[in-house]
Amino acid sequence: MRQNEPTDTVTRRSLLIGGLVAAGGTAVLASSAAGQQMLEHGMGAMPAPDPVNPYAAPSAHEGAHGQMMTVGRVDPETNGFDPTPMLTEWDLGTVTTMEDGRALRTFEVEASDKEIEIAPGVMFPAWTFNGRVPGPALRAKEGERLRIVFRNYGSHPHSMHFHGIHSWRMDGVPGAGLINPGEEFVYEFDAKPFGCHLYHCHALPLKRHMHKGMYGAFVIDPDPELHPEFEAVAKSRLLGTPENASWQELIMVMNAFDTNFDGANEFYAVNTIAHAYALQPIRIEKSRPVRIYLINVTEFDPINSFHLHANFFNYFDTGTTLTPTLRTVDLIMQCQAQRGILEFSYADHEAGQYMFHAHQAEFTELGWMGMFDVVED
Repeated sequence: MRQNEPTDTVTRRSLLIGGLVAAGGTAVLASSAAGQQMLEHGMGAMPAPDPVNPYAAPSAHEGAHGQMMTVGRVDPETNGFDPTPMLTEWDLGTVTTMEDGRALRTFEVEASDKEIEIAPGVMFPAWTFNGRVPGPALRAKEGERLRIVFRNYGSHPHSMHFHGIHSWRMDGVPGAGLINPGEEFVYEFDAKPFGCHLYHCHALPLKRHMHKGMYGAFVIDPDPELHPEFEAVAKSRLLGTPENASWQELIMVMNAFDTNFDGANEFYAVNTIAHAYALQPIRIEKSRPVRIYLINVTEFDPINSFHLHANFFNYFDTGTTLTPTLRTVDLIMQCQAQRGILEFSYADHEAGQYMFHAHQAEFTELGWMGMFDVVED
């Protein structure tokens, strides 16, 4: 041992082994477990490697990123939400007509304390919107009047701060929509600008309320009549149109969890559950294009990222344009609250398993990795 080296240092990386094993024995490193559960992706075994070839691999993807994965499954019924249907679940609220003929879209959101399971055997004391993390994915149409009835059943003051355009009175900060336990507040504003947005609690300390799970997607579809020069693209984004129905749309909220509250994350994920989409790959029909609404809410790390294997995408930063801000890229970085829309296709690919993940290797091995199961349709 080097002189003056501490003997009791505990780091996030040391907890990768110790913390996972301690969590009920269900989340362990595959490389240290002889009985590791194998993923059944149907990719088939490759020929046995030449023992003198250090680059040979025993199977495709080595069972998904070398099987640096959690073991077991999180029960969605016990947890109260399932990351697979969460990919396509939109809360559309209820729609009525105002006196001026405009649509009024009303949402109801409740804050509550809830213990959730973020990896097999690993519980986290979350603060939630509507009992889930991330909260409901709210979706509206450009120009509608929005009314969000917010009730706080949690143990702390909370609010809903929307990334959009509204008056200061609707901003969800102290004195403008932040309420105490047992109180109710109604946010009301017009849906603009169109794009991929988010909402989150803006109570202090902000990093605690964000990290505990108080965030969700907030998407405003463009009104094609307001964008005649890009009418076809706008229609493809407007939920309920035939043009939109041809797309496979997915909501992906990149998040992470500090399970020992030392200011560093032990688990990373998309839509909360570590390795959820590696254990249950996302089914994609190869003939239909894919659109991802990607949002980063990760606390304690300056950036997160999304990397698509064997393919490239067009990226619409914040989703507020109908033409791409980046074309033909396979990696995008986002700081916290940054978001955008990814569009790509597997039409020219063979059917099979295609990986996606953060391109910070640590994030990948601690839960942020999944697979697209591209199928013939």
